[in-house]
Amino acid sequence: MLDRSFGFYGIAFFGIILLRYFLVAGGTYLFFYAPFSQSFINDNLRHQSPSWRSIQRDIQLSILSAGVFALAAAFILSGYSWGITRLYSHAQQYGLWYLGVSYGGVLVLQDAYFYFTHRLFHHPSLFPWLHQGHHRSRYPTPWTSFAFDPLEAIVQSLFLVGIVFVIPLHFITLIAVLTTMTVWAVLNHLGIDRLPSSFPHHWLGRWFIGPAHHSIHHLKYTVHYGLYFTFWDKLLGTQDPNYEQKFGEHRTSKVDEP
Repeated sequence: MLDRSFGFYGIAFFGIILLRYFLVAGGTYLFFYAPFSQSFINDNLRHQSPSWRSIQRDIQLSILSAGVFALAAAFILSGYSWGITRLYSHAQQYGLWYLGVSYGGVLVLQDAYFYFTHRLFHHPSLFPWLHQGHHRSRYPTPWTSFAFDPLEAIVQSLFLVGIVFVIPLHFITLIAVLTTMTVWAVLNHLGIDRLPSSFPHHWLGRWFIGPAHHSIHHLKYTVHYGLYFTFWDKLLGTQDPNYEQKFGEHRTSKVDEP
């Protein structure tokens, strides 16, 4: 049984989350923005790389976000110690099949939560307080992946805090969700020009959000609010009407800017 203090968990997770951020976001940035990676760039979508000042702002916001997420993680683990969450550690408790089902279910729920909160953040009265910091990077990089205003970080952390009280989740499942969220966020902020325009726009990839899909959101604030899947954008009319034509057919024209 875990019996550490809330303060211990908070400090430990702050270090872990920061280390994760610098390793994953930093490593991805170094690889895709290094001189030898210039051959990967889609010349038809090439844009000027963000300035170091812009990257510094993203890192500063990400450090603040790491503090918020660390407190959320500390609360979750403390709640497990007190026996008030639905987290469990024995894989056979609900069967091995449930590990995969619960993992997929949480991703679907998280995507819905993110879509509607993200869209709400863009309301003119809320945007300056909740989401403006993230959009200072018009052309995002991996460093932008967790550059949230503190209030936005709180809202996003509430999903995982709440879900462990509602749905039985194995620790492996929770870790898998967090890993998926981290990797997906970094890839989505890779930049519109860092991968071939055909990725990931085959028949299956059209249902998943990738770097091109999310980069358009940073250019046009009124479209593309999802996290993992394009379902809600398509259903509720917030998909850029030209997106699939431009990328699905691998056309060479640049993305229109507002």
